Amino acid sequence: MSPEAPRFNHCTNRSASIRPSSSSATTTANGEGAQDDTQTAPASTITQEQSTQDVAKAEAPKQENTEALKPHTKVLDNYLGVENMNKAKELSRSTRQLSYELNQIYGRQRVLRRYLKGPYRVRVGTKSFISARRPEFRDNRLFVDATPIPNIWLRDNCQCGSCMHNATKQRLLDTFSIPKDISIKSHSIEGEGADPTFKIEWSDGHESAYSRTWLSQITNAEDYKAIQRRGLSDIKLWDATIASNPPIDECHHVMNNGLTSLLRKIRRYGFCFVDGTPFKHASDTKKLLEKISFIRETHYGGFYDFTADLASKDTAYTNIALEAHTDTTYFSDPAGLQAFHLLSHTDGEGGASLLVDGFKAADELNQTDRKAYEVLSTVNVHAHASGNEGISIQPYRGFPVLEHDPATGDLLRVRWNSSDRARIEMPIEQVETWYDAARKFDAILKKKENEYWEQLVPGRLLIFDNWRVLHGRSSFTGKRRICGGYINRDDWISKFKMGEFGSGEVLKGLAVN
Repeated sequence: MSPEAPRFNHCTNRSASIRPSSSSATTTANGEGAQDDTQTAPASTITQEQSTQDVAKAEAPKQENTEALKPHTKVLDNYLGVENMNKAKELSRSTRQLSYELNQIYGRQRVLRRYLKGPYRVRVGTKSFISARRPEFRDNRLFVDATPIPNIWLRDNCQCGSCMHNATKQRLLDTFSIPKDISIKSHSIEGEGADPTFKIEWSDGHESAYSRTWLSQITNAEDYKAIQRRGLSDIKLWDATIASNPPIDECHHVMNNGLTSLLRKIRRYGFCFVDGTPFKHASDTKKLLEKISFIRETHYGGFYDFTADLASKDTAYTNIALEAHTDTTYFSDPAGLQAFHLLSHTDGEGGASLLVDGFKAADELNQTDRKAYEVLSTVNVHAHASGNEGISIQPYRGFPVLEHDPATGDLLRVRWNSSDRARIEMPIEQVETWYDAARKFDAILKKKENEYWEQLVPGRLLIFDNWRVLHGRSSFTGKRRICGGYINRDDWISKFKMGEFGSGEVLKGLAVN
């Protein structure tokens, strides 16, 4: 490995394109009570359609010829930087032709690699895109947005009750009983409105029906599909100024059909306080957390209720100051949510809680030192938990500090805990590269303007996204009693999506998103 920052190798996954249309883009709803001041990430746009042969050629390895691309830089940079779908219509024919020619000469993936700002980024918003072009039948094939949809895929994703369980959306059809050469015997379109139904009689005698809305999602960009899977509408990056107006919910509201409101705030900001949480009995905090999902069991147990007695061999069980970090970096699947509730603090002072937006810090690093960001996004780091007798937990492999969705390049998770760090996956003579990058990230995390300090009090429960928000504390004296727990990522995102979008919307998009 070169001592320089590693180059990205995930660009080839970003092959889906958003094509220009006269339809307006839409955004999903913002969190309750939050001002819609997020920035929408620009969509990367290549409009010239390619045949199957063209795509194959685009994927083929090609001779590097940066000099040959230079004359086209200004035009193509402008072309790929279009932020509004409707503006794409205004591009001249010569620009579209240039894009097509570059795709043919150098390959679409190389063009994307050369001109996009890099595949890794912190996404703060997205726009859905449904093509205005009506799906159509041609030569007994169904075309969506001019893309031919394979018959085997359409047949395999028939939505009827005999092929797909209506309630669970589990496939009832034996996929491999479908003839390899399945074909459309006849077809029709029913309905005149905005969402007509496309009906197909297959060569095996089965009949299927697909709505236009469902079909249109097939060709959505991978960015949008990933957003739907993750249940993300937009997020708000923040710094120390959030202290003047932090996200807060009320316990009685959460316990009485207000859970989605709480999860929406956590999804957007990465944390939320729940005021009015009873503190006489720790079991009341446990009940609230279980409204979200079951509490994750670890080597520490499940729901925890502890004092600073070092009962578990971890610095969390002491009274010393803790720098900003994420928990459970030593698990292959780190905890999704974490909760703290201060039940009591007697005969002492201190112990203020520290929160830092890891996504905001990562974005700042990306803007100020792209190479450092790349290093922390590509170099794997190992971790461990070995303090307790008979226990040494290690993930099945190392992971980078900044983990990204390989399909879209979106930042998904921050793993940052120097106490639990083990081996760095680099030749020993090159590890200074990682240390230099990590030092820069650490400096950003420790900037006063990025640190939000809050003195927890009994009755104020803190819940935060452990994949995004780093936490720490100041040292303290006296005796503190804290309760809380971990919740798995998939479980809390599932609860949020079902509450935010409804089971109908979530389930009907499983095949296409």
